[in-house]
Amino acid sequence: MKGESIVVWMLGFGLAVLPLAAQGVRKAVKAGQFYDADAATLSARIDGFLAAASGADTAAPDLIRAIIVPHAGYVYSGPVAGRAYRLVQGRDIATVVILGPSHYVGFEGASIYPEGGFETPLGVAEVDAPAAKALIRASGFAFVPEAHAEEHSIEVQVPFIQKVLPKAKIVPVVLGVPSEKTVRALAAALDKVFKGTKVLIVASTDMSHFLTRPEANALDKSTIDLVTGQKVPALLRKLERNENILCGGAAVVTALLYAQKQGNAEVRVLAYADSSEAGGPADRVVGYFAAAVTAGGSDPAPEAGSQSAFALTADDKKELLSLARRAVELYVREGKLLDDATENPNLKAPRGAFVTLTEGGTLRGCIGFTEPRFPLYETVMQAAIYAATEDPRFRAVNCLELERLDYEISVLTPLSKVENPALVEVGRHGLVVAKDGKRGLLLPQVATENRWNREEFLRQTCLKAGLPADAWRKGAEIYSFEAIIFR
Repeated sequence: MKGESIVVWMLGFGLAVLPLAAQGVRKAVKAGQFYDADAATLSARIDGFLAAASGADTAAPDLIRAIIVPHAGYVYSGPVAGRAYRLVQGRDIATVVILGPSHYVGFEGASIYPEGGFETPLGVAEVDAPAAKALIRASGFAFVPEAHAEEHSIEVQVPFIQKVLPKAKIVPVVLGVPSEKTVRALAAALDKVFKGTKVLIVASTDMSHFLTRPEANALDKSTIDLVTGQKVPALLRKLERNENILCGGAAVVTALLYAQKQGNAEVRVLAYADSSEAGGPADRVVGYFAAAVTAGGSDPAPEAGSQSAFALTADDKKELLSLARRAVELYVREGKLLDDATENPNLKAPRGAFVTLTEGGTLRGCIGFTEPRFPLYETVMQAAIYAATEDPRFRAVNCLELERLDYEISVLTPLSKVENPALVEVGRHGLVVAKDGKRGLLLPQVATENRWNREEFLRQTCLKAGLPADAWRKGAEIYSFEAIIFR
């Protein structure tokens, strides 16, 4: 793909490792290739990306600890990156730590740029020298000049940062060969150095490279599922085997581990695209996605006009996930129903809920109840057992699979009749379509995962019901709901 190189020169010797060597300003080496060399044109282009992303997501800005963004040429990946940068625009951020992979130099560990600045057509972004040097001390990693000399994964993020966070300083970090030792050490150092400070982590990565569009989209979807599920061990295994999933996978895993240390970490996917959508060849595409990683807060209060004022704490979610897993394991192993009650009044209120089971990122079963007929904890246990044993699309789960299952629970608000389909919000609403005794339901995350717009979401819900795709225009009843989704 134009503007992207995945050639890595493995240098076993001769790297100049300078822990605290004085550094000046690194000149822009990719201006005119990955992004515009003219300042006015570059500024206007980024403004366009940000404007197009305005209002695209409602993630709580104060809880965003990291963003995941692509690093290809702006013509290919700029609109996707803009979705993430728009969320942090104007925030009170003192330091941005940019984590990116090394495309040109092979080395172990990470290289932290200690002082000076990064120049772009928009000016010089100053390196936060005290923070960078503290990170070097805390992590044990040093400065490898060659790793930064030509690296684009860091450089292409700087103009975006200069536009959305003009007062912030940066700490550029290039990660070498992916390894669990490196990412865990760096995440721990980030937590130690930046605890309680106004910092943002930027994880710079593209997705699969040079597959056909259908192959790339399928592989990227499974990778995104691993990221949103925060499946760190699975991601690390794939990265260490050099699988074609994320060139900046070490940066992504480091960001996830850092966020998890802050508590209540969640990943919200903001956009996905591939290079063919910008005119690249459909038989050799590169995938891009953007995501916001939030952490450190409790469940947000419901928005004004929300369909429900119901909320779940982190402990509520933990208890429900435990009940779901124990219910499935007891039923599959012994054919018995779990007879556990709860003293938690929040879980005794009647609620609809769905339980989704996956195995290795692949759907293994999904069943639930839309109507609030039972206490929530009972609904979850029943739905979990049905998802494991009664989903007609799959054979029943057996004992050997139990430890490999992942659980996702969607707690639903009551259904609300939709009079105007234009008010359906993708990413917020789930849908039920009903007509002539047929009924179909799709959860909110289904539309987001498949990148459907509102009309396609409505069409797919009709098809799920066994109705014509345009039934939503021709008399079918439409209901919406919201969901608290957790894994």
